Amino acid sequence: MNLIQITPGAGGMYCGNCFRDNALVAALRQRGHEVLMVPLYLPMTLDEENQSAGTPTFFGGINVYLQQQSAFFRRAPKWLHSLLDSPFLLKLAAGRAAKTRAADVGELSLSMLRGEEGNQARELDELLAWLKTQPKPDVVMFSNAMLVGLARKLKAELGCKIVCNLQGEDAFLDSMPSPHREQVWSLLAERCRDCDLFIAPSRYFGDTMAKRLNLPADKLKVVFNGISLEGYGSNQCSVFSVQSEGAGASTASALNTEHCLLNTSSPTLGYFARMCREKGLDLLVETFIELKRRNRVPNLKLKVGGGCGPGDEPFVAQLRKHLRRAGCLDDVEFHPNLTREQKVSFLQSLTVFSVPALYGEGFGLYLIEALAAGVPVVQPRHAAFPELVEATGGGLIAEANATALAAAIESLLLDPARLRAFGEAGHRAVAERFTMEQMATGVAAALERLRTR
Repeated sequence: MNLIQITPGAGGMYCGNCFRDNALVAALRQRGHEVLMVPLYLPMTLDEENQSAGTPTFFGGINVYLQQQSAFFRRAPKWLHSLLDSPFLLKLAAGRAAKTRAADVGELSLSMLRGEEGNQARELDELLAWLKTQPKPDVVMFSNAMLVGLARKLKAELGCKIVCNLQGEDAFLDSMPSPHREQVWSLLAERCRDCDLFIAPSRYFGDTMAKRLNLPADKLKVVFNGISLEGYGSNQCSVFSVQSEGAGASTASALNTEHCLLNTSSPTLGYFARMCREKGLDLLVETFIELKRRNRVPNLKLKVGGGCGPGDEPFVAQLRKHLRRAGCLDDVEFHPNLTREQKVSFLQSLTVFSVPALYGEGFGLYLIEALAAGVPVVQPRHAAFPELVEATGGGLIAEANATALAAAIESLLLDPARLRAFGEAGHRAVAERFTMEQMATGVAAALERLRTR
């Protein structure tokens, strides 16, 4: 098949959707499909080989913003338009970009969803003109539903099918203030009718978006996200064991497990996602403080890794102050913006993992990455987390508060055999069901059925 994958870049920030799309394109190419990956807005920051290398960035973020603000820039001379789309300026903008706040982009979101009728219609025309110079696609795939405003014109002029991935749009849209929130949801549902198929990363999120967008059941397919296992190697679960002391140690351990002696370096609770409130980093910090207060797991450490852009730094600074006041900062490490190799090493250094995101997480690629490293997970009882934990057998589900999460994490840290069993089960499940090859197999099968329908 000839395929086109359209993915918004996040500039200098790490983006789970970009990682997922990039891995999918690589795996589809390995299967023999011709896939063109087209970045929008800003360049993508990736920790694997960039599958969009050599492809121009369309809907350049500077032009998109200025066209929304001023009619002059919608009619700007070609030389100015091209200058604002230059790789140098986009790279400069990407380096300075902070996290996009939904409250600030209501009108822009509506305009993008209007597609050929929006303020960025010129950008759509330029994208379409360039795509017509490429081999005719069988299917154009959108990274997320916020791009469905492009569907109507692309479908009409390219004569192809349109497939839209569903990847966490609801939390972003729900954070918009009224009346933009209601207007965007309404227009999104209308424009989704132009798409031929929707692919969701979990049954939870597929059901959620099907209800909110009134999607027909025959237009929705669930395909779990997958990752590359390169570098993870065999199961390297960093599980600790109980140190026996004398003949009566086993009896003493059975009677008083909370005072187990740990026979490795300090047990480590880990987090790897964007360092922001939405991902529940503040909740995990409270959970860690609670675990230190209980003091049933001696020498417990917390390691926090993941993306940290300019907009996240004040939040992280607040957490540092809170940890210092609680007397726990010396037991916490922060590791922002790691390379892929550093990320894998980081995950393999953990004993247990948790990213207690409180919004309706549609998947959580970080869970699969932790399990690939053989590290058990403890997650809140909501969103896609119960579905993924059940599918992998790699951890526990707890209520979404610091007391419950601390109890679940503590129960694993004090039961090495159970901890190891969860780590091994999760690692095995990822290798069998959550690789980028498995993801590509599921997506390719869905696209082939759509193409021949």
